[in-house]
Amino acid sequence: MVSHKEFEAAGKEPGLQVWRIENLDLKPVPKALHGSFYTGDAYLLLLTTAAPSHNIHMWLGDECSQDESGAAAIFATQLDDFLGGGPVQFREVQNCESTTFLGYFKSGIKYQKGGVASGFKHVVTNDMDVKRLLHVKGRRVIRATEVDLTWSSFNKGDCFIIDLGKDIYQWCGSECNRFERLKASEVAIDIRDNERNGRAKLQMVEEGEEPAKLTEVLGPKTAIAPSTPDDDKVDTGNKKKGVLYMVRNASGSMKVTSVAPSSPFKQAMLSPEECYILDNGVDRNIFVWKGPKANVSERKAAMSAGQQFIKDKGYSNKTQIQVLPAGGETTLFKQFFSDWRDKDETTGPRKAYTIGRIAKVEQVPFDASSLHSNKAMAAQHGMVDDGKGKIWRVENGDNVPVDPSSYGQFFGGDCYLILYSYRQGSREQHIIYTWWVKQEKSREASSLSVRVTQGQEPPHLMSLFQGKPMIIHSGGTSRKGGQSKAGGTRLFHIRQSSCRATRAVEVEPTASNLNTNDVFVLKSPKALYVWRGVGASDEEMTAAKHVVGFLGGTVTQVSEGKEPADFWSALGGKKDYQTSKSLQNTVQQPRLFGCSNKTGRLIVEEVPGDFTQSDLATDDVMILDTWDQLFLWVGKDANAEERNGAPKIAKDYVDSDPSGRKGLPITTIKQGAEPPTFTGWFQAWDPKMWDTDPLERIRARF
Repeated sequence: MVSHKEFEAAGKEPGLQVWRIENLDLKPVPKALHGSFYTGDAYLLLLTTAAPSHNIHMWLGDECSQDESGAAAIFATQLDDFLGGGPVQFREVQNCESTTFLGYFKSGIKYQKGGVASGFKHVVTNDMDVKRLLHVKGRRVIRATEVDLTWSSFNKGDCFIIDLGKDIYQWCGSECNRFERLKASEVAIDIRDNERNGRAKLQMVEEGEEPAKLTEVLGPKTAIAPSTPDDDKVDTGNKKKGVLYMVRNASGSMKVTSVAPSSPFKQAMLSPEECYILDNGVDRNIFVWKGPKANVSERKAAMSAGQQFIKDKGYSNKTQIQVLPAGGETTLFKQFFSDWRDKDETTGPRKAYTIGRIAKVEQVPFDASSLHSNKAMAAQHGMVDDGKGKIWRVENGDNVPVDPSSYGQFFGGDCYLILYSYRQGSREQHIIYTWWVKQEKSREASSLSVRVTQGQEPPHLMSLFQGKPMIIHSGGTSRKGGQSKAGGTRLFHIRQSSCRATRAVEVEPTASNLNTNDVFVLKSPKALYVWRGVGASDEEMTAAKHVVGFLGGTVTQVSEGKEPADFWSALGGKKDYQTSKSLQNTVQQPRLFGCSNKTGRLIVEEVPGDFTQSDLATDDVMILDTWDQLFLWVGKDANAEERNGAPKIAKDYVDSDPSGRKGLPITTIKQGAEPPTFTGWFQAWDPKMWDTDPLERIRARF
């Protein structure tokens, strides 16, 4: 077995590892720059889940050389071999990445000009001399591509980010829509928080209102080009056209034999002694399935067999390839089979959950005393020196220190300052986070201030709580004689996000807020309960102990389905809540799609990765697929074409699925009237979120 020195630490801890091919060798990319790719390079990525299971991705830039793409393929094969042949392998090409890949980078992907051959290095710096222009495209999948720093690169229909190091300007074309502005703001915030460690000033600029600083950099303003249409997206109704082939002698001269001319297929068609290619070339997808008892050399050559198949068929070089071991099949692959059953499907909710799951990144707790010896921590948190975190609450215009024993607890009626101090040379520098639930309050923010909204806390801020969950109370009860008292009955919703950050959010104490997938802590005047849903995790149960420690009292553990009568009466009686079987059997991940005609025709696009309530675009119709039910969510600003066209798309989507879901119920829901069967797919659903404009909320973080 070939082993590279970089493989020694590969896959040992949950999370994402990224390498760039440099001089035909592997060089790690710092965590703060994950999601930033040079278009002249090739990359290797490894995603490790908590199980562990692994996804290997090789990413090829539009201008990368044959040598670099060849080296990436060799390293992918070697890494797969090193990890025992169990990972799922993906071939990703710039601008045509898989949804799995895009889900790792919720703040979007940045494509930068150049590459290793032109001397461009991935270096985490706090360099304030940056000068670049990023063109931001997309509503669900955000891509920021570096373009020439000139007015001729601009157009009226999109957002652009002029990144000048200390100052980052988000320029909005006069014809760009609200949701695009929202997503471009996420990219700008990500650059400030991760690439500049919070030390840059963000400004929103409207077309026609450009400050003098921009004309200094870009020269006198010229005419702005009209908006350009987005690239065509494939309709989800076309997704299920497949042909199944058996592959033999993949290591020598490849022989391909047809097994079935069109999907749906039967699972029994896949013999464990063979390798197969599922050809979905019409949608630029190729799957190579490796039988567990197939010839070893054929299994190792699976990726090259897929690449050869693309060449032989004359398919676009943008075609994605997924190499799947038995037991590691992705949702997309399984949907071509009418009778697919997973081996572990009957063994309980947590067994099969890890296959193809989005990242569960291991947070390295922040401990200033070990910063210099712990390089992984220094890289993850982007610390430039030995930092000390302190937290203040704002009270009557003054900053009142918060007791360190209650760090991580936030009260909804309060505003907080989190100060991070570090030394740069002989000077002391600071990053100030300001946190609040409601954004109506206005406070002059300094250029070093990072405004943080509930649920959107950056990993660095979460790390200051020493591995404890973030506890968010609904009222402002942390002051002496605080302005609101805690209710007699309190309910906390505990969920771990895909990046391993655990939040405990206080919600209204009613049974309809329970969720079979999570843990809840219920405190009533008479008792204290920890309720564990069927699909909840051990980490969520551990987080519950911190909430119990704060609330105090003798705790009673309650399993879903075995609740005492007093439990239900404390919640005001038993009510319907989210109990979907799909949440318990997590092999089928819920999926969220947006239906939009913002480009002039109705297109459907999947939201990658772990979705949140803020992914519901109020000017679109969204489809939530929970496997045994389909929801159509109608945003209040969706136009007539979207409202009228989405139901047909949803029906075609289900009817064209070969796994036999034809006739599945489709429930239409209007924004603001969501039932628990829908809201239960989102943590701590906030019914008041729609009361404030999403654009105003994100602007408050500038």
